Amino acid sequence: MEELLRSLGIEPAEDAETIVDKLELKQSEIMERLDNVEDERRRQKLKSDLNQIAAAITAFSWMRGKAQTGIIREEDASQDNFSDLKNQPQKEKEERTITYKQEVKGEEAKSEEELYEEALAVMATPDYEKGVEMMRGLAERGYLGAQLRMAKMYYEGNRVQKDEAMAAQWYQKAAEQGNAEAQFFLGWMYDSGRGVPQNDGRAAAWYEKAAEQEHAGAQYNVGVMYQNGRGVLMNYEKAAQWYQKAANQGHALARNNLGVMYRNGHGVPKNDKKAAEWYEKAAEQGIAMSQNNLGWMYQNGCGVPKNDEKAAVWYKKAAEQGYASAQNNLGVMYYSGRGVPQNDGKAAGWFEKAAEQGNANAQKNLGWMYDNGRGVPKNDEKAIEWYQKAANQGNAAAQDWLDKKLKNYEKAAGQGDADAQNWLGWMYDNGRGVPLNYEKAAVWFEKAAEQGYAIAQCNLGLMYANGRGVPLNDEKAAAWYGKAAEQGNAAAQYNLGVMYADGRGVPQNDKKAAAWYGRAAEQGNADAQNDLGWMYENGRGVPQDNEKAIAWYRKAAEQGHAIAQCNVGWMYENGRGVPRDYEKAIAWYRKAAEQGNERAQENLRNLL
Repeated sequence: MEELLRSLGIEPAEDAETIVDKLELKQSEIMERLDNVEDERRRQKLKSDLNQIAAAITAFSWMRGKAQTGIIREEDASQDNFSDLKNQPQKEKEERTITYKQEVKGEEAKSEEELYEEALAVMATPDYEKGVEMMRGLAERGYLGAQLRMAKMYYEGNRVQKDEAMAAQWYQKAAEQGNAEAQFFLGWMYDSGRGVPQNDGRAAAWYEKAAEQEHAGAQYNVGVMYQNGRGVLMNYEKAAQWYQKAANQGHALARNNLGVMYRNGHGVPKNDKKAAEWYEKAAEQGIAMSQNNLGWMYQNGCGVPKNDEKAAVWYKKAAEQGYASAQNNLGVMYYSGRGVPQNDGKAAGWFEKAAEQGNANAQKNLGWMYDNGRGVPKNDEKAIEWYQKAANQGNAAAQDWLDKKLKNYEKAAGQGDADAQNWLGWMYDNGRGVPLNYEKAAVWFEKAAEQGYAIAQCNLGLMYANGRGVPLNDEKAAAWYGKAAEQGNAAAQYNLGVMYADGRGVPQNDKKAAAWYGRAAEQGNADAQNDLGWMYENGRGVPQDNEKAIAWYRKAAEQGHAIAQCNVGWMYENGRGVPRDYEKAIAWYRKAAEQGNERAQENLRNLL
């Protein structure tokens, strides 16, 4: 499960409610993409992703409380009085009585209900192990509430060692007595392969048993199984019927999915008005996909009167929940001034939020904004990068823009334009818009470099320093860095400083290294600022000076440079150049540690 969450960009340590919200967003995005994908292999991959996400949603919904599924929430163990299971419904039968050790003492026999209450009370004390055995005895004798309690305890590792297989066994016993919650959760365990081998057929069967008892979460899941042909034959009509049952009980995701069925005419006659009605019900319950869908309906006048203002309102609600499609759609509204005042800056901002989540249309749109300097400074490198990300996902428009830029660069480069030659080199060096080809990259960098183009000179120096596209040659690397450095190129100045510090391609010379670091550092180059700080701390090429050292470390650290952040922490920990301050040391170590700096992580452990 953790691997799935991390693959989706979700931190497993987050609370269950946050995880469910993010999973539902991912689920909605994939469902939306699925309708537009024709390639069968890609469709199967997306369906597989949906299945895993649906199972995870069920699990974490159970953990956070009844929310969408109706599963009971487990209170904090230290405060658990087990009251949530005291009134579990029992299968109709005459009340049985058992003595459970009372006969030995000659005590009056107690009912199962009384013994269950007694076991709960003992389990809430330090002597809980005795209570667990009392509960186990009741469960083994077929008492439903005890079976549910044992299942829950084993699933969560509460007062017993966590054992999902044992949890599944107890849920099975309770499910066989007809308890809908147990049937639902057992279905989920087969659905996700938790405690039992993954089995879609058994999952669907248990879901359906619970669904027939009006369990809304199970009805929704049965709908999902029929819609996707998992464990049952694909059947849109049955999927729609089950979604309808769950929707009638107020299940928000079922309402959204029913809207999708009406919008696409799957299992029900196509009806945009009904689609919009169900989207609105789910949207009002906070389902981001529904809010986005409803916005689209208003924007395009489908099932509702065309209304850009309402479209923007609903897009914004979904966008603020992090729903990528809505963020892109809201960006389009701001770009075009539809339903909101025209604002390129806000448009680019929303495009970027969606693009960072992998939305291909937003990546293409953000690339266009950078390409044309709309809402952001014009930046060909970022434009190409975002076009490439979108094109990699099959976005044809982004590929067209890449092709146009490539043709323009090739034409200009052929006419001797140094900037175009450098950009062509960069594209080949990074595989952006063209196949990766270091040899061609070096050729184009050299053409521009020989015309005195500083960026290309620095780039060509990198190629020689790393033997990329040309034979490794430190002397040529240093020479090209020098040409660019003399023109004020900060990256080249830093690189030349490194060459002098290491004696690569030039005689080792700390004084010259520090001088070049200083020139780059003054221009804001974070690497140079950090290395210059180290030179001052260690008196290499400059007089030893801890105050200047931490001053340069701090400049780099404030730009997010992890090594510099760790260095600032070390200076505070040891009182070098500043008064010793463990709190500040810890704060800086944490910043570096969060970026994966191992030295900072170790230092942090030592201090804490």
